[in-house]
Amino acid sequence: MITIRNLRYRILAIDDLEILPGITTIIGPNGSGKTTFLKLCSGIALPDSGSIIIDGLPPRESEIGWVNEFPDRNILFETVEDEIASSLRFRRVPAQEIKAMVNACAESVGVIHLLNRPMRELSGGEKVLISLAAALVHKPKILILDECDSHLDAERGREMETVIHTMNPYYVIRCTQNVDSAILSDQVLFFENGRIVHSGTPGQVFSTLKNTPFYPMTWRVCP
Repeated sequence: MITIRNLRYRILAIDDLEILPGITTIIGPNGSGKTTFLKLCSGIALPDSGSIIIDGLPPRESEIGWVNEFPDRNILFETVEDEIASSLRFRRVPAQEIKAMVNACAESVGVIHLLNRPMRELSGGEKVLISLAAALVHKPKILILDECDSHLDAERGREMETVIHTMNPYYVIRCTQNVDSAILSDQVLFFENGRIVHSGTPGQVFSTLKNTPFYPMTWRVCP
């Protein structure tokens, strides 16, 4: 379980929150603190006060995979294979094991045909999938996705959803503007002005948002 107590950082004020294993999706208006919250969960930022504990450990001592909204800005290596292998090399995993782990992850993500391609030649959607593979290759306990689906077309978005559910990290915490993808989550958090206004299952949260832009189009058409 991820436990958050008395968390304070910039706009954020979260007194008490528990996140269970599974997929947790964060939605809410721009500027509500969603990305800031993910940075705290990933250990990129540290809270001014309070705590985030992931199965007994702080974020910086946990195995975490991170993909942000613009993954192509964080490309480290020339080829797809080297990019996916980056986290393994930083961990000094033996070369033979790296090769096998990269191939297995690329197969699961559906990008094995791209392994020898230069990163600069990939489309935006392909770069997102490669960044997702790089985040998953070391089998993190928690996968954090910061609106990395925002530049994907519908087909690529479905591919990413399939990868997340197939690879099945113990925890997935993501924020998205695509509320229709949020209905596939185990838990939804609605942020506003740095606070969690609604939390619960998709059905529980979206029932409070029926007359807002955050209600899924899928449910408007097929209630």
